[in-house]
Amino acid sequence: MKHQRPTVLRLGCGSVSYGNVSSRKHETPCVCTHYSIFCFGALATSPDVTRHGGKRSSAEMDQMCPPQANHEIRYQVLTQNWLDVVQKGRPIWDSSHLRRLNQTDRNRKLAYNSLVEPQTTGVTEWTSWFNIDHPGGNGDYERLEAIRFYYRERVCSRPVAMEARTTDWVAAADTGEVVHSSLEKGFWCINKEQPFGRSCSNYHVRFQCPPVHSYWTDWSEWTPCSATACNDVGIQVRQRKCMSTQPLPLLLSPVCVGPHIERRECSTPPCQALWSQWGSWSACSVTCGKGRRTRRRTCHRSSTKIQCTGRPVEVQKCGNPCPVACKRVCPGGRPNKDCSYCICDGQTLQGEVFGVTGVPVANATVALASQAKVIRAHTDAKGQFKIEGLCTNPQTRVVIRKDKFAPITLPVSINSTDELWVRAVLQSSEKPYIEKHPEDKVRYEGQRATLCCRATGTPKPGKYYWYHNGTLLNRTKYKYDEDLILRDLKTEQSGQYHCKATSLTGSIKSTSAVLTVFAKGSPACNSTPDSHLIKLPFDCKQPGTDSKFYNAGRCPHNKCPGSLDFDMRCRDGSGFCCGVKQLDTREINCGRYTLPIKVVSECGCQTCVEPRVLVRGRVVATDNDEPLRFGYIYIGKERIGTTGYQGGFTIQVSPDTQRLVVNFVDPSQKFIDTIKVFIFDKRGGAVYHDVKVMRKQEPVDINAAESNTIYLGEIKGEDPIGQLVIPPNSFHKNTGEVYEGTVKASVTFLDPRNITMAAAAPGDLNFVDDEGDMLPLRTYGMFAVDFRDGANQEVLGAGAVQVLLDTEHVKMQEHIPNMKLWSLNPDTGIWEEESNFQPTQSTIAGSGRNKREERTFLIGNMEIRERRLFNLDVPENRRCYVKVRAYMNDKFLPNEQIEGVVINLINLEPKPGYSSNPRAWGRFDSVITGPNGACLPAFCDAQRADAYTAYVTAIMGGEELEAAPSMPKMNPNIIGVSQPYLGKLDYQRSDHEDPALKKTAFRINLAKPNPNNFDETNGPIYPYQNLISCENAPVDANHFRFFRVEKDKYEYNVVPFQESDLTSWTGDYLSWWPNPQEFRACFIKVKIHGATEIMVRSKNLGGTHPQTRGQLYGIRDIRSTRDLNHPNTSAACLEFKCSGMLFDQGSVDRSLISVIPQGNCRRIGINGLLQEYLIKHPPVLQNNESHAFNMLAPVDPLGHNYGIYTVTDQNPRVAKEIAIGRCFDGTSDGFSREMKSDSGVALTFSCPKRTVNRESLFQRLQTNPGLTLTQMAREMRESQGLQVRRGSTQMVAYPFGQQGRSQNRRATNTNRRRPATRTQPRQ
Repeated sequence: MKHQRPTVLRLGCGSVSYGNVSSRKHETPCVCTHYSIFCFGALATSPDVTRHGGKRSSAEMDQMCPPQANHEIRYQVLTQNWLDVVQKGRPIWDSSHLRRLNQTDRNRKLAYNSLVEPQTTGVTEWTSWFNIDHPGGNGDYERLEAIRFYYRERVCSRPVAMEARTTDWVAAADTGEVVHSSLEKGFWCINKEQPFGRSCSNYHVRFQCPPVHSYWTDWSEWTPCSATACNDVGIQVRQRKCMSTQPLPLLLSPVCVGPHIERRECSTPPCQALWSQWGSWSACSVTCGKGRRTRRRTCHRSSTKIQCTGRPVEVQKCGNPCPVACKRVCPGGRPNKDCSYCICDGQTLQGEVFGVTGVPVANATVALASQAKVIRAHTDAKGQFKIEGLCTNPQTRVVIRKDKFAPITLPVSINSTDELWVRAVLQSSEKPYIEKHPEDKVRYEGQRATLCCRATGTPKPGKYYWYHNGTLLNRTKYKYDEDLILRDLKTEQSGQYHCKATSLTGSIKSTSAVLTVFAKGSPACNSTPDSHLIKLPFDCKQPGTDSKFYNAGRCPHNKCPGSLDFDMRCRDGSGFCCGVKQLDTREINCGRYTLPIKVVSECGCQTCVEPRVLVRGRVVATDNDEPLRFGYIYIGKERIGTTGYQGGFTIQVSPDTQRLVVNFVDPSQKFIDTIKVFIFDKRGGAVYHDVKVMRKQEPVDINAAESNTIYLGEIKGEDPIGQLVIPPNSFHKNTGEVYEGTVKASVTFLDPRNITMAAAAPGDLNFVDDEGDMLPLRTYGMFAVDFRDGANQEVLGAGAVQVLLDTEHVKMQEHIPNMKLWSLNPDTGIWEEESNFQPTQSTIAGSGRNKREERTFLIGNMEIRERRLFNLDVPENRRCYVKVRAYMNDKFLPNEQIEGVVINLINLEPKPGYSSNPRAWGRFDSVITGPNGACLPAFCDAQRADAYTAYVTAIMGGEELEAAPSMPKMNPNIIGVSQPYLGKLDYQRSDHEDPALKKTAFRINLAKPNPNNFDETNGPIYPYQNLISCENAPVDANHFRFFRVEKDKYEYNVVPFQESDLTSWTGDYLSWWPNPQEFRACFIKVKIHGATEIMVRSKNLGGTHPQTRGQLYGIRDIRSTRDLNHPNTSAACLEFKCSGMLFDQGSVDRSLISVIPQGNCRRIGINGLLQEYLIKHPPVLQNNESHAFNMLAPVDPLGHNYGIYTVTDQNPRVAKEIAIGRCFDGTSDGFSREMKSDSGVALTFSCPKRTVNRESLFQRLQTNPGLTLTQMAREMRESQGLQVRRGSTQMVAYPFGQQGRSQNRRATNTNRRRPATRTQPRQ
């Protein structure tokens, strides 16, 4: 049926018009044959849906849908085709027609609703279809409340229309079913209301949300903070209103998405207490003589809880001298006008003052030592001074002072012309530095202890202060100076003690020493050992439990009081520690065999094991890894050794060392002097460091008589970071003479924009503040200068040098006011302040620019007094700690953590858009892992997650460990950090975007944790003040992970020992390592021919020593490594027990070694040199078994020609890593991580896959069933005897069953073949 456009559609109070009806006057009934009228009342429990045909007047419609006063009512008329009456694609029932309603209708709150989707212009939105109920039971209920419960915000709060269809896509009105709907309640159909006993269909519904004609106004201003007190936290609020672009009916409010109100946390300014300006001085209390005058100031406080620092009243001496006769006696002279000193006419003192490089020192003060406060002269620009009328005697001495120089006192000399003369060379002043730190002590109550502290510096520190748990001790009570003596100790005096040394140049704090005081009668060492689980071999399953672990016990690592013969010394004479007092021998039942083990049964105070502490490494160039050959190694001013031909070095660290500062000097002057602060393991062993040195920049010729500019940081395509400006005539010889010739100038700049230079950063980028605390710096570049005479290469000094820093490279604007110029003290490794920077404007030519431009520079002044490294740094107080752990493999088991791993963290600048180039770095730190991982200091930011980023690596013995992967999917369980904090940190391994890159580093954002966010309070980043929380964090707390990439490996020692903690060593004949001072690692290279990788085992027994003969030392398992260059070939580097002296150093034991591949293997080759050596060094073991190899371990350190690799070191892990690297490489001095199976091999085994070489039982039954059954019967009768004989011949030398299985298999096959041979003639 086709309808023409109607002019009026009026429901409930007029007519319904179709066709050509031109006026409301005609009460024309409906002429449509079939239509539907829908009536929805706000008070009705359900809408009435009726279906009609023929004509209906408006009165009839009003009867069907009676109006309800003051409530919404709505009709909708639909044709038989279920189409709404439309007008140009939109419903006629719109707001333009609403205005024509009578007054009663206008007062009603109108809504638009439909059970079908009207053809709108897209200004409204329909939801998705919902179907939460099925028509079983009472019917189908699509309740709006239930839909909102399941789908939350997917339904708007006030829908304006609704549509219902069956799951067969039939409209509700076409089903002939009685249905109900309401915009407040939803849609439902009740089975018992349906005609003819029908059941309701399965319906789904959707809703139409209001037209999007609304918008938010701009946010209002934030309200004032609700907190009024200073340093308090409150709330700020701002609001906005939802507005409509079109007029809305009365009582209908626009709907906008989002909140109309926002709140944020605010804080009031910190509480301040500031002084007002000083008032005027009062009148002097006397008219002449010594009087006083005062002035006052007022403290303005924002809180009563704080006070101003300082005094409110200042007193000053005043008064003119009273006219009295001068009583000063001046032999040979006269008093001066104020009678402060004597004047001897005709005597003049002349002098000159220079720095150590010959640069004149200007504006230095000169005074007599007897009257140090009376300044007699100042030096001029040439460093010269003159004192007229000086009265002298043989004891006359002068004191010369200058800022940043140590004061010097000199006697007055008489030159050849009888003139008074002084020549002074001032040394740079140095802040105090602790040479000797207090050491830990353990005492019983009533005993005494001495804690010592020594500091050096220029000038030498004069005062010491001692603190107990951070509280200053009373000097009068304890009468301390450098040493603190504590007598008649009490238990409450336990705790941490540290000292602070002070001089004219500053202060320095020592490390803390722990004093432990036990009550009388209480044991210092608990005799009951702690639990310590060791892992058993893979084929050892304890009956009943199937446990893979056994409790071997362990003694706690704490010190005991011990002998007190020298209790008043700084260092106790001999140390006593809680250690193993008794070991018991037990046997572990592994089911098929027993395994011996020694467990700790009792602990007690024993002499401490004091292993040697070493630092090892290699010094190479940053650019091409050229080694620093035969470079000088200095600790302080003492030369302790030289580097080797390959740049290697070894430094033994004294037990009382707290901070190891080493200076590497190249005698050939190819590299700049490099100062390193090395970390080391105080528990013993060697820590490996790769040291990078900067190649010295090629010198350029400059004219000393002209002004010269040298640029800092010349990277292609980028502007320099800064420049050095040297005024004319600034160079001086050591004699102080101005140099005027050609200068060979070499300025080497360490550019932070190049991340490859980060490892070459000298020192540890720390400085000491006025309170003596060591704090970090953030660098913007370092440079070393070397000025020499162009003729004779004599070192020149330079004065009044300007350093300009381009602020374009300081993207963090808060750093600019705090930027300073620093120099590195080569003896202490601490950066010392040289000068501040001042901003200035300068015109430069930018890189790649066509015109010159104005730039803002920071200018600092300095004098190059010594060969020091200089630094453009800013102190940074936004600090955190990052938790990192290292593991033996990628299983990340808590009991398989690795200690002694050097973790390096490079602070990087963020991504482009926040600070600067992402290559730029600002700091380099290293920490060694302990039993609970490592906490690395780093810069962080609480406002921006990417304000600082970090690049982290891990190295152990020269081997780079692999970081947890971040691709193809970020797995929090592998990385070790839970979401959502992990996403905020943006963890990425180095191969995240390029799989071809190495996997040995990761990058993170250093987002400071929010204390109000629970997800960020469990690591891996901790606030700087929470260092203890970071160090004591449980293993299940968030942390980042590294792991070793190695094959399946297992180590078992009969006497348990932790290679990461050398103090856990126990002296026993069966100890794998007999000497805690020196560790010898031995490996044998075994080659495997076969398609698969094979586990190879070494079983190590006592061989020739009477105390250990036939007893097990330990077991080693290792899986062979595939040789990528040779198919079907692999090799294993297998550790075995070295021969040599046992722990008593009495006699040598040649260990009995059995090498057994765990598979279908047959020995096919023995190294000829090794076999010859074993023959020449009896006793010789028989090797009749082709599946294994037995030998008495060589005593001599054989090399790769024998297939034996032996390395001795003070750290067992380092010794093993070096030996494995040589074994992989097949050389005696190389290192590789790729297996080379064709060189340096001792044993060769063939391990082919087993092949079927006889018919199966099924095939034999098919071909010859009678004979097969006869053979089976005979084998069953003989099986009992064969099993007895096989059990009696099984060897103890391999208790894990592999050898027995191999023999059994061969014996069975042989006996199976014998019956066939005997029965053959019968056929």
